[in-house]
Amino acid sequence: MIVADCTLIAHLFIHTVETELARTVLRLDNEWAAPPLWGSEFRNLLAKYVRADRLALHAALDTAIMAEQFMAPGVRPVSVVQVLTIAASSGCSAYDAEYVSLAVALRIPLVTSDQRLAGLFPEVAVTPGEFIGRRVP
Repeated sequence: MIVADCTLIAHLFIHTVETELARTVLRLDNEWAAPPLWGSEFRNLLAKYVRADRLALHAALDTAIMAEQFMAPGVRPVSVVQVLTIAASSGCSAYDAEYVSLAVALRIPLVTSDQRLAGLFPEVAVTPGEFIGRRVP
């Protein structure tokens, strides 16, 4: 099991240059967890794509439904104390701290395409490429 942040989930469900990496991560570990926040972040991203005419509204709706069905079994609550402590001590956003907090609590890696986040928390956060490199000989 991994904690997948919104960037990884987005690359899995929205065709980007990192979609193949996200699919490889999924093949290596198909149990993804995320804090409830992921859904709001994902819907916000889809709304941006629709407003920028990069995705039709009906396609965004279909994508949101597919992603929510996929992620539903892995949605886990996070500790407000741990989230705020991580955010305050690291300078990262409370949004990012939710993913870090969940990974720490579950003792599993956080896989993120956010290089800055991976750099801030090297003990728990890895990029998709790093995750794949550790799993594939």
